[in-house]
Amino acid sequence: MPHFTLEYSANLDDRVDMGKVVEVVRKAAVETGIFPLGGIRVRAVRCEHYAIADGRPHFGFLDMVLRLGEGRDLATRKKAGEHIFRALSDLLDPVFAQGQFALSFDMQINDKETSWKRNNIHEVLKAEIPKAESAHG
Repeated sequence: MPHFTLEYSANLDDRVDMGKVVEVVRKAAVETGIFPLGGIRVRAVRCEHYAIADGRPHFGFLDMVLRLGEGRDLATRKKAGEHIFRALSDLLDPVFAQGQFALSFDMQINDKETSWKRNNIHEVLKAEIPKAESAHG
């Protein structure tokens, strides 16, 4: 259940294509190989009201939080996190070059005893894999 939530300052609208941002994060998450494809969720939430540092209106931010289930050791999580952060950071290099910008990323592990889920996407993807393999074979 890797769920990525990106909150960003509204002043990024004219500098960042958020559709591209969520796709870069999704693709990087897939590339790590540690998340079930059917569980990946990436969403961006625009923050209309925000205050940064000393209140200068041109300061911007993007804060990403990943909530994931238990079961991956620290080394695996760190390697995946570094890969995802690098992909996002590289995409946002022009934003850093244009002005003051803060980028952050945190991982949070959900306790399986207090995390409820219902998802039938996994079954669809599993059923499609043999079809895709036979079409290429």
